[in-house]
This record gives sequence, structure tokens and C-alpha cells, in this order.
Amino acid sequence: MNPNLEHVLVDRQGQKLAALFLRKLGYKILLKNVRVKGYDLDLVCRDKERLVFVGVNSRSSLGYGFTQGTIDSQKRRNMVAAAYAYLDLLKKPGCVYQFDVVEVLFLKAARPKITHYPNAFGLGEMKSDCFI
Repeated sequence: MNPNLEHVLVDRQGQKLAALFLRKLGYKILLKNVRVKGYDLDLVCRDKERLVFVGVNSRSSLGYGFTQGTIDSQKRRNMVAAAYAYLDLLKKPGCVYQFDVVEVLFLKAARPKITHYPNAFGLGEMKSDCFI
């Protein structure tokens, strides 16, 4: 299989499993794989009264090691910019939000391993004028 196609399929499957996993935790999935003002968001969710922007890391091997809930600095910058662009679209009527990471690891002959890192950026609860 073409490595690029395999990567796309792993990413799509990872996002589906991450959404199912978060739904079981009580999150409401608002948007999946959305592009806002040139930036990408994997998932936009609501957890009670909190808006949650979720980055999904999907891998099919341990070739690069475990991410342990981290995303590279470029993806983090893009995720934050996308979140702010999304909040701008809402005209900022008032909410608390955070950034989570979900890691989905696909290993051969094993069930996918899903790990959730709430508030992964360690920014604490961020207050903005947004509406959920």
C-alpha cells in the first residue's frame, strides 16, 4: 500500500476512534476534521460547559516512540490558531475552553490503544468570550 494513503487511513481511523472514546467519556462531538481560516482542527467538542479543542495523534508503529500526549510545536501553534479562528467565528459570546490530545496507537495483532490527555498544553482553564 502507498505509505501516504496508509497514513491518511490511519489518521481517519484514529479520529473516528478518538471521537467514539470521547463520546463515551461524556463529551459531545461538535465538529470533526474542520478547516477554519486556513487552519485545521481534528475535533471540536463540548464537555459540560467547556469547549474542548482536540488534537488526535494516530500511529501505526512505535518507530518514533510514544508521544505521551504531546504534539509537535508546529501542530500546537496551528491548533491554537485554529481554535482562536473558530472562537472568532462564534463572535465570542462566553465560555471556558481547553486543548486536549488523544493518542491512538494501532499495533498489529492488538486492539488500538487510546490514551486521552485532558488539558494537554498545561495552560489551565482558558476563559474567552465564546458560546457553546
